[in-house]
Amino acid sequence: MRRVPAPIRVVLLEDNDVFREALELLFGLRSDVEIVASIADGTAALELCAELSPDVLLLDYRLPGLDGLQVAKGLRAACPDVALVCLTASASDEQLQALRAAGVAATLTKDEDLETIIGALQQAAGRVAAA
Repeated sequence: MRRVPAPIRVVLLEDNDVFREALELLFGLRSDVEIVASIADGTAALELCAELSPDVLLLDYRLPGLDGLQVAKGLRAACPDVALVCLTASASDEQLQALRAAGVAATLTKDEDLETIIGALQQAAGRVAAA
């Protein structure tokens, strides 16, 4: 009998309420992803990641207060076992390089399809999609 792996535990950090709720809804239809927290504030993300120990933080780049790069740097220091995947509507090559240098496993644009985002979460969490 094949054992079903536990879902990837994700903290979702996105300040656009509509986009965040849409992602929550789409991820909620899947058994391989569990949203353990959904928030709009980078400071709260750092606290929640320390408390919840998710597999992945899926974060927006452009946020009020702490931006995605600041969150990534803070998370590397506070919760080095949490993988990072960044979604952005627009970021320069320099900003993307800074995110990668800060330990972000993948940077995706917000118009990527759901399977691409799921694939990035699986890779970041060290999981391989079932063939």
